[in-house]
Amino acid sequence: MQRIEYGLGAVDEALRAAGSRRCMLVCGSSFDRLGVSGQVRAGVRFSAFTPNPRYEDVCRGVSLFNDEGCDALVAVGGGSAIDVAKCIKLFCRMDHGRNYLEQEFADSGVPLIAVPTTAGTGSESTRFAVVYLDGEKQSVSHWSIVPDVAVLEPRLLASLPPYQKKSAMLDALCQAVESWWSVNSTEESIGYSRKAVRLVAGWWREYIEEGSEASLERMMLAANLSGRAINISQTTAPHAMSYKLTSMYGVPHGHAVAMCLPLVWRYMERHAEGCVDPRGKYHLAGVLGDIGSELGGADGFESMMASLCLLPVRSSSREADLDVLARSVNPVRLKNNPVRLDEAALRGFYEAIVKE
Repeated sequence: MQRIEYGLGAVDEALRAAGSRRCMLVCGSSFDRLGVSGQVRAGVRFSAFTPNPRYEDVCRGVSLFNDEGCDALVAVGGGSAIDVAKCIKLFCRMDHGRNYLEQEFADSGVPLIAVPTTAGTGSESTRFAVVYLDGEKQSVSHWSIVPDVAVLEPRLLASLPPYQKKSAMLDALCQAVESWWSVNSTEESIGYSRKAVRLVAGWWREYIEEGSEASLERMMLAANLSGRAINISQTTAPHAMSYKLTSMYGVPHGHAVAMCLPLVWRYMERHAEGCVDPRGKYHLAGVLGDIGSELGGADGFESMMASLCLLPVRSSSREADLDVLARSVNPVRLKNNPVRLDEAALRGFYEAIVKE
């Protein structure tokens, strides 16, 4: 069972409780600017990974972890740093002569403590990680990589650049919305989703425009709740659509998902009749209505997007790109969506997103 702790002092406490003698700190390049290096001890530091971490980056981390005799991991950063640490934990006891992704996953027993520095992915509380192999996204999932302790320190959000705050916040909101309508949702996950959506809807403007202490606390909690929600239900079509937008155009993940979500939302509203939600108690229209009551529907979501002043995607090879995009979506993720989406529907969504 994961523990949620508050304040950076919980990191050393967790390491002592785990009996760690030499831990590896996995962190991004922004770590030194956070002013917390004295509060997070480490035997060795690993930062040699890209924002969208590559498989070979993780392999270097695994080698360093083993060569240095490390016995625990502390991840400080956004989703990339936490994903890298998760993969190091999962791979470090595997056969190093074979592709880790092709081996059977098992719990390595290595303690993992996660300290998020963005309010977005909620990765500090999920069983998922993402790495890229030969430019293609690889999803890693195993219950053992849910961090043993998630340490929430809202003040770490204060120094985030405005665009990063916006993109990460949108990721948290989209995760909560998608989890709510996912065919895998449960009463527990819906509870997390509802709280996350309500927090973002009530605090996003103050968080973006003022960054008050109260808004930092609420947004970090919202992101964590959204992570706990998708840890149960997984994400749906907007997330599945977003990855190629990120890889083709360099659009940050949260921004990419947010461009997809209202299009899928409206499509599902048009096709909701007769579609019963996963609990079988009411139709999808009721689920969408419940979500809409918190956000003002797809219109309310798009109004928020407009207020955030995010730039659209533009391409000089739009027609060719649309063909690639429509064929790129992972069908596994689409199975979580309550309304079936075919390639024609996906192309229509991308036509609305990609401009000349």
